[in-house]
Amino acid sequence: MTQRYFHRRNLPHLHYNEGNYFVTFRLKDSLPLKLIEEIRNSLEKDQAELSIKEKKLFKKYDELLDSGKYGENYLLNKKVVSVIKETIEKYENKLYQLICYCIMPNHVHIVFTILNTGKTLSDIMKLIKGSSSISINKLLNRKGNLWQAESFDRLVREEKELYNIIKYVLLNPVNANLVSDWKDWEYTYCHPSYLVLD
Repeated sequence: MTQRYFHRRNLPHLHYNEGNYFVTFRLKDSLPLKLIEEIRNSLEKDQAELSIKEKKLFKKYDELLDSGKYGENYLLNKKVVSVIKETIEKYENKLYQLICYCIMPNHVHIVFTILNTGKTLSDIMKLIKGSSSISINKLLNRKGNLWQAESFDRLVREEKELYNIIKYVLLNPVNANLVSDWKDWEYTYCHPSYLVLD
């Protein structure tokens, strides 16, 4: 039976205990708070529908993240990336079926199908971010929060939307001018049955 859970931090989140999810989580210092507030304030004046505003907000955030201008780009460190990959893959077929992911220099995109284990999306993200943070902090000899507390998440409702999201995730390094072909970005994975690019 499908259950839904609602919680609010800075953004409202409605989670189901099953379904396909697209999640983006980022390093804590990857976007300055002042800049985020400026973007939000400019969009509050926008007369567009809420869903269109959310898309615009995500696009602006993503452009800023892809620029790599702010914070430490810890995720360019191969040992750090290995920790994240191992953490994501550790829960595959236990809590979710992995569709794809892309580890960028300061953020991570992941798409998966939640398995009916009683764990919510919030539970899953706490495990991924929490365990990877402990290992990465130890590796980098640092202390404190590594990840921004709140993640962007979206329940994927349609096959076409899933296709577009997978394409977006795989092409993120290309669109950020890190590589010219998505296959050249070694921090990207897509399950063969979901591969939408050749």
